[in-house]
Amino acid sequence: MRPEQQYIDLYAQAEALLRNHSAEPLNRLRARAFADFERLGFPTRKEEAYKYTDVAKCFEPDYGMNFKRLAFPVNPYEVFKCDVPNMSTALYFMVNDTFYSATSYELRATGKEKEKGKEEKELVARSSSLVADNGVIIGNFRDHADLVNRYLGTLADTSNDALTAFNTAFAQDGLLIYIPKNVAVEKPIQLINILRSDVPLLVNRRVLIVLEDGAQARLLMCDHAMDDVNFLATQVIEVFVGRNAVFDLYELEETHTGNTRFSNLYVRQEAGSNVLLNGMTLTCGTTRNTTRVLLAGEQAELNLCGMAIADKNQHVDNRTVIDHAVPSCRSNELYKYVLDEQATGAFAGLILVRPGAQHTDARQTNRNLCATRDARMYTQPQLEIYADDVKCSHGATVGQLDDAALFYMRQRGIPLREARLLLMFAFVNEVVDTIRLDALKDRLHLLVEKRFRGELGKCRDCKAMCR
Repeated sequence: MRPEQQYIDLYAQAEALLRNHSAEPLNRLRARAFADFERLGFPTRKEEAYKYTDVAKCFEPDYGMNFKRLAFPVNPYEVFKCDVPNMSTALYFMVNDTFYSATSYELRATGKEKEKGKEEKELVARSSSLVADNGVIIGNFRDHADLVNRYLGTLADTSNDALTAFNTAFAQDGLLIYIPKNVAVEKPIQLINILRSDVPLLVNRRVLIVLEDGAQARLLMCDHAMDDVNFLATQVIEVFVGRNAVFDLYELEETHTGNTRFSNLYVRQEAGSNVLLNGMTLTCGTTRNTTRVLLAGEQAELNLCGMAIADKNQHVDNRTVIDHAVPSCRSNELYKYVLDEQATGAFAGLILVRPGAQHTDARQTNRNLCATRDARMYTQPQLEIYADDVKCSHGATVGQLDDAALFYMRQRGIPLREARLLLMFAFVNEVVDTIRLDALKDRLHLLVEKRFRGELGKCRDCKAMCR
């Protein structure tokens, strides 16, 4: 049986249930997306883009799916570990694939706490939306269908990507972040994605971000797994950045080895816009991230960065496409991996310069460190240039820890383990330093150091992670 057949059968059985418990904008796209998924099927390792990640195998286990949108009560103070000292943020949560605003807390007395007269804050089964005085909207798709319909699905094309088609066919609601024209959001927006379940669960998360002309915003997204069960998460993010708008997106994955994640990020930049994308994988099981950026207006600038730290049998695969469709745009791409034990990593980056896109300035760098002989890294930098007045470069390196540097440090009394940690920490610092929020940058330096010292993996649900 084809590996996707169980999901094709499931859709046929549960389509009515899906539609009854879903936002209208997603129902509008659902039938076409499912037809595309049925036609495409899961990609195989025979396809160049998925050569190093076995997608079908990841979807083979029997995961539950919450079609009825049943509530998952969560105490956010138990699972929220992304507190960044000295940085005030506007805080929001997604529990599995449902958006909850920070105003959705209620005081509840439960169990023994009730007997003792104590109350605890609990994230209740109610989503809500925020519409600020300046027109900023942070909320679910259901409450803002007209606005969502204008953008949803226009970047995330289901016709040629099976995972985007799968997500669109099964997603039931999503998060909308809308920043009106010339509005600058002073506080960084922080979104905590919490995976919560008592049984293995498949989650389909959808995010739509729109910055109108001249808008400015910064978003920090953190993935955490609350429970010691296996999760499979698909995620599709569409980002529209208007003329002269400025947007930073920081993604931080700190889950556990039982978590599998497929994330597709689509970005469109208009003239004069400035975008920073920084994706950091600190703890995971299997992660596959695809990033596609279209530079659609002249003088647009993109900084695309990524970092992965993996050990045990963890697997991190990043694929990027930067499409220079018009003249006089700039892109700078930097990805770094540190792989220990039997971890595997993969990176494939394409810079496409279309005909007529003169005066393009594009640079791509991928540097990788294998700390053991059993670690494996596969890298494939690519340039496709169809214009003659451009400045483009790309390069990739795969190496091991510098024996001479280790010897030098040990000669000065530094133990071998500490010397190794210092070299690995210094190696990834370049990616952390691209962060344009000083408080977040300082916090990430600390988290990376903890990760290398093994302090993030002492308990599987990472409860000591950011204390």
